[in-house]
Amino acid sequence: MDPGKQQIMGFFLEEAKEHLDTIEKGLLDLRNTLQDPESINELFRAAHSVKGGAAMLGFGGIQTVAHRMEDCFKILKEDPPDDISEDTESLFFKGFDTLKDLLDRLESAEGLREEEAESAAKEAEPLFGELQKHLENIVGSDVAAAALDKSNQGGSSAPSSESAAPPETEAAPTPAFVVPVVDVLKQMLHIFRQEETPGTRKQLQAHCDRLLELGEETETWQTLVRTARRAIAYPDNSYVALAPPIIKELKAAAEQVDAKQASDIAPSDALQELAGSPDSSMEEICLPPDVETATQVLRQGKPRPWLVKLVKTLAAQLKS
Repeated sequence: MDPGKQQIMGFFLEEAKEHLDTIEKGLLDLRNTLQDPESINELFRAAHSVKGGAAMLGFGGIQTVAHRMEDCFKILKEDPPDDISEDTESLFFKGFDTLKDLLDRLESAEGLREEEAESAAKEAEPLFGELQKHLENIVGSDVAAAALDKSNQGGSSAPSSESAAPPETEAAPTPAFVVPVVDVLKQMLHIFRQEETPGTRKQLQAHCDRLLELGEETETWQTLVRTARRAIAYPDNSYVALAPPIIKELKAAAEQVDAKQASDIAPSDALQELAGSPDSSMEEICLPPDVETATQVLRQGKPRPWLVKLVKTLAAQLKS
């Protein structure tokens, strides 16, 4: 595996472990978790994030299992029951163990072949079907059907029972913001795995422009995407360094937009360091024509990426 792919894989696994930890803690104290709507939301978001990350990297089997976990948490989220049976708890843990096992195998030295993951997901489907029936008995089939209908809008889903079919008269909700964003991030991931050239950087910036259009009414989203775009513009920022923070932060921010938490979106320190200052975009740099003027500019405290480009350009001029 080349360094770029290995870096992206490492980022996915690191994030997935954090989400698994959240799910496990919630399940270990499930009865108390049910009394706190935000705790149930955390379980739902954790499964949703693993599903989205697996989808971007093409891990279909992991995506399917995480989606089924997400569906079950969605039912609890819509109408939290006062109590839950030990059999239902046991089924939740079996589903969790399936997801954890797939991720552990993916991280192992042997790796995880996609056909093995798909087979494991298929074997786990009866388990999730039984779990869904348990939940339908607790909250009612109509509530479960409505919850799954909302969860599955805007993307593919694992098979569900016939009772989960959406009512014909129910209007479809607006697709989640994260759905088109993830589609763009998949394309960016594909480019990050390619050779670093001015052409591929322009493609990445074009995708950033598309992300700006998707969230044109959200100022914090605009700031984050513009920061990512500036970071991509600097040729000294390798794709290995750029891919993890950009993909992670944009995906997390899209989920925050859907959760009505857009005010919390902000570029990390690491991404801001890669991007330099807002007025130092590579497209906006006008290089001084002579060494004397360049020396004056060097004393103005320009950001490091700007200075690196300036020095390289001057060196090239001196050689010519």
